[in-house]
This record gives sequence, structure tokens and C-alpha cells, in this order.
Amino acid sequence: MIAALSLDLPSLAERLRKAHAMTRPLMLDIIGRACRRIPSLGDKRTARLTHLVDVEAWADAALVLMELELPMWQVRRIAYDDGEWHCALSRERELPDWLDAAVEARHADLALALLSAFLEVRALTADVSRPSVPSVRPMLDPLYEPVACHNPR
Repeated sequence: MIAALSLDLPSLAERLRKAHAMTRPLMLDIIGRACRRIPSLGDKRTARLTHLVDVEAWADAALVLMELELPMWQVRRIAYDDGEWHCALSRERELPDWLDAAVEARHADLALALLSAFLEVRALTADVSRPSVPSVRPMLDPLYEPVACHNPR
């Protein structure tokens, strides 16, 4: 079910925008091309996702996919308005709307709206491959000169 990761997110996002409904090949393509964590999680952790794809429960599969791939992100809002589903994902769901930098997407199909938001987050974080612990580069001062100190105690 899982293919090698190929981050061509703009073309994948365009395919989602043009799609009328989710299909198995499209879902597998998203998993294969936009998911970094799923291949390393193993069958035990991805069994639920595989089952949901097999029974074509697309919205549930999209939510599980986001849970596995974006553990720091949460669904902030799902709303239906004027024939479209609006989905917002956020890292800080408890903040007021006006303070939150949520990623939003919309589509007539709920699963496609969820996955469009997922791809927006993936595109946002694709260039940022930072470790969980920040690294600090030492700044060398050109005037810095080490001095030997002796403490007799």
C-alpha cells in the first residue's frame, strides 16, 4: 500500500482540487507521495488506516492519516457552507481564531477538503526539516581570546 515518498505536492494538490470525489487510487497516491511517517510506522500502527481505505471510509481515513502524519496538528474546524466543506488545521487549537495561524482548505467533498488541508500543512512543513531539539551554532567573536584562569581553591 505504501510507495516511496515523492514530494510533488503542488501537482497532488491540483489533482485534489479537480477531483469530484475521493477514489482508492487517489488516496493511495496521497499516502505514497505525501506521507513521510507512515512507511516507518509499521503495519500495526497503520492497520486502521488500511482498513478504512479498504472499506472506502474516506473522511475517517483522512482523519487517521492526519493523526499519523501530523501528530502536532489538530482539526480546528470542519464546517459546511454554501455547498463546500471548510476544514482548518491548527497546531494551537485552544487559541482564539484571530490569534491562530490555522491552515484552511475547502472542497465540495469532505474527504477532499480534509486532505487538501493536510497537503497545505505538508507543503508548509516540507522545507522545514528541523530536529525536535533546536541546534545552536556557536558564534565566534573575532575579538574573543581564551584566557587561562587558575582557581587555587
